[in-house]
Amino acid sequence: MQFLPRASRRSLVAAGAVAALAAGVTAALPAVHAMAATGCQVTYTANTWAGGFTGNVAIKNLGDAISSWTLKWTFPDSGQKVVQGWSATYSQSGANVTAVSMDYNGALATGASTTIGFNGSWSTANPTPTSFTLNGVLCTGSTTTSPSPSASPSRSASPSPSASPSKSPSPSPSTSPSTPTGTTPVAINGQLHVCGVNLCNQYNKAIQLRGMSTHGLQWFASCYNDASLDALANDWNADLLRIAMYVQEQGYETNPTAFTNQVNALVDKAQARGMYALIDFHTLTPGDPTYNLDRAKTFFAAVAARNAAKNNVIYEITNEPNGVSWQTIKNYAEQVIPVIRAADPDAVVIVGTRGWSSLGVSEGGNATEVINNKVNAQNVMYTFHFYAASHKDNYRAELERAAASLPMFVTEFGTVTYTGGGAFDQSSSTAWLDTLDRLKISYANWTYSDASESSAAFKPGTCAGGQYAGTSVLQDSGLFMRSRIRTADNFPTS
Repeated sequence: MQFLPRASRRSLVAAGAVAALAAGVTAALPAVHAMAATGCQVTYTANTWAGGFTGNVAIKNLGDAISSWTLKWTFPDSGQKVVQGWSATYSQSGANVTAVSMDYNGALATGASTTIGFNGSWSTANPTPTSFTLNGVLCTGSTTTSPSPSASPSRSASPSPSASPSKSPSPSPSTSPSTPTGTTPVAINGQLHVCGVNLCNQYNKAIQLRGMSTHGLQWFASCYNDASLDALANDWNADLLRIAMYVQEQGYETNPTAFTNQVNALVDKAQARGMYALIDFHTLTPGDPTYNLDRAKTFFAAVAARNAAKNNVIYEITNEPNGVSWQTIKNYAEQVIPVIRAADPDAVVIVGTRGWSSLGVSEGGNATEVINNKVNAQNVMYTFHFYAASHKDNYRAELERAAASLPMFVTEFGTVTYTGGGAFDQSSSTAWLDTLDRLKISYANWTYSDASESSAAFKPGTCAGGQYAGTSVLQDSGLFMRSRIRTADNFPTS
């Protein structure tokens, strides 16, 4: 059966990257907590270009728990300006900058970390901040009293005190990272990479990520707030949030800056909850990815530079190519991937396949064209999409055949028909997920929303009410997916 698009369904994230120079400086900052130990470490990195830069600030609390924070620093001169920031509220007076925590990242337990960042402009000097203070206390690099123990959340995203907040390269088989102290997917697995035909963690062990995809951000932004993402991370126990950013259909092309900011905010929210964020450049119509090549380069340049220091980001550079050859898709990928790599050389990149990402099956082809003509890049995976009520044994057989030779990632699938509607097909959905589990193929289900279609996890109207956890707000597809995702992960570390 042909895999046809539907107007209200999936999304993708635009591509692009900026060639960057990396510079780093580390400073220790004391954190203020009344009658308690204080101490903090901050790592600042910058990607610079002519007249501009992206600054990333990783804050780690070494003292007792704090409930909120205000970070201040001074630029070398007033020629450096914060133009746009994220994960904090920014203000600037002359060369002095103030960043105030948000509601979701203000509380830092002992050993906990958070990351903020900003885009800036500069005129005459490399913009390396100095004179960091946290909550009004100048950097000292030591605690003032012995820190008291603090409780860790059940799925703590905090790295161990000895771990660097910046992204580290994948280990060689002879090198083993220390045992993880956090319990979230990102805390356990760290920076992901491709090894053979598998997605592997920092221990070079094959893993499977299981999660949900957003619907179009232009229509369902109200579904992706702190409460709903808390439910996804802590009630569903999801490993992954796919951020579906439509390019057309009132999406990115209408307001690139706003949609880029929206994606970045969701990356931060996923990071704060220890989930991986899959940035999806959601192209569907037209089916030729080169139609959006310039937009993709611009978008991915921005998000890769901004998120380069994070270890929870995966890039999906084209959602569902259709009506074009595999060679056209490959050519597109080989132009977009270097843009990402210029800023973020370590992240996994996922490439869509022919026939609405069906490995060509929906257009009468098969995976052989990809197996014999792989994308010329490292750390690359390939996309497969299916809708369980429409795509059955022959699609499953082709995915299994491809998975013996190609690193595959099911970035989107539904439990219903390819229209997003129709009855929930539990039998086919179970067969599909059993296959993905056996092959350790990661997946994101369409869709974590309250859209008026049977593919949606939530009942219509849920996102206006604010209750997301539990089963009372779920449709049949949501009940099934929650039960599958909630089962224990298998994340080997040795």
